[in-house]
Amino acid sequence: MRLTRVTLHVVTAGSGVPIVLLHGWPQTWYEWRKLIPLLADRYRLVAPDLPGLGESSRPANGYDQNSIASDVREMCQQLDLGRFHLVGHDFGGPCGFALACAAPQSVRTLTILDVTIPGIGPDISQGGLRWHHAFHMTPELPEALVAAREREYLGWFYREFCWQRGAIGHADIDEYLRSYTQPGAMRAGFEYYRSLPRTKADNRALADSGFRLSMPVLALGGAKAEARGRGEEPLDSLRAIASNVTGGAIPECGHFIPEEQPAVLAERLLAFFGD
Repeated sequence: MRLTRVTLHVVTAGSGVPIVLLHGWPQTWYEWRKLIPLLADRYRLVAPDLPGLGESSRPANGYDQNSIASDVREMCQQLDLGRFHLVGHDFGGPCGFALACAAPQSVRTLTILDVTIPGIGPDISQGGLRWHHAFHMTPELPEALVAAREREYLGWFYREFCWQRGAIGHADIDEYLRSYTQPGAMRAGFEYYRSLPRTKADNRALADSGFRLSMPVLALGGAKAEARGRGEEPLDSLRAIASNVTGGAIPECGHFIPEEQPAVLAERLLAFFGD
């Protein structure tokens, strides 16, 4: 789909009230492959590859949450989605948050999965425990060190951030690597991290203005901190900026909620949507 700034690869399924699914790093639309069949009998699922990632085009800049949200908003307008549910995991969460802030009239509900809103509530980098944040923010060095070692590097995240062993299998890793070994893909992923200072500043200014989201918000984290699940941190973060928030931690789950616990996630979403 050609937009003003980028060209997005978009996967769709089902019919009914739309749900827009925004993936995280180091993933693509493919992270929703288990969830989509569980919802497609009653909803229209729309899962883009975020700008710079997967099969979408790779702009030179504009990887902060507001720029990405603007791209996703244009996609929704082109698809004539009207009012839709919005679900974001990892970096897709802040991008979804920014879209909900910019176009609240279009967002029925907002769901945030295992991420905090940068600059609001618990630190997204957990005081440095998320060591890769600082590494990825370093100009040029990550690209140089990871080149030709993408399988070893990204494989560590798929393994260590996942409590349910096998939830991301060898074939799944191959698919992610197919995307992330394309020219410019790793750089684009790192640019999301390099945009965090700007995103944090934008969000702090928004919170300081007294703004609050009014639509229903569901904030879920993986309960297993051993697999980098954030527990109730997403809930704490959203409570600081939204008025109608529910959520908590998903048991037996690390960071990759849509792949580790797709049935539990589908159940929580269906109850939350109430359509």
